[in-house]
Amino acid sequence: MPLNPDRKPLCIRSAVENDLPALVSLDAEAFPKEPYPVFVLRQLYDIHGDRILVLDDGEELLGYILFVNTSDGYVSWIMSLAVTPHQQGHGLGRRLLVEALRRLRAERVHQVRLTVDPTNAAAVMLYRSLGFSSEEGVQRDYFGPDEHRFLMTLTLRP
Repeated sequence: MPLNPDRKPLCIRSAVENDLPALVSLDAEAFPKEPYPVFVLRQLYDIHGDRILVLDDGEELLGYILFVNTSDGYVSWIMSLAVTPHQQGHGLGRRLLVEALRRLRAERVHQVRLTVDPTNAAAVMLYRSLGFSSEEGVQRDYFGPDEHRFLMTLTLRP
């Protein structure tokens, strides 16, 4: 299905409680092997609701990003970036990430970190195109046996 065939306006906004069922579905579509359990997404919303941005077209959620600052406020972690599979490859993940980075710069966050499966070439390419680097290489067994990840970092400039 092409991106936005009816030219529906796309909106990035903070998630609201009514978005939770759609967030759960979107996460399960984007990460079929290991989606967040419903209770985890619910509690992440309760604790970090202002840190979940969604992208919607007025009818459905097309993507979301979750980012959380460390207690000192200088480092932020991208905990999840997901786009519904039928809309991947159209720049929606980039839009969400760019908006999150804009907000983090405004908060004077110094560094943004994330992990990504090293076999997810599209995601690695997206992060590198925005300045993230993975100087330590592959972190073997980062999330347990055979769950390798790149730990990627971006230093933000004011």
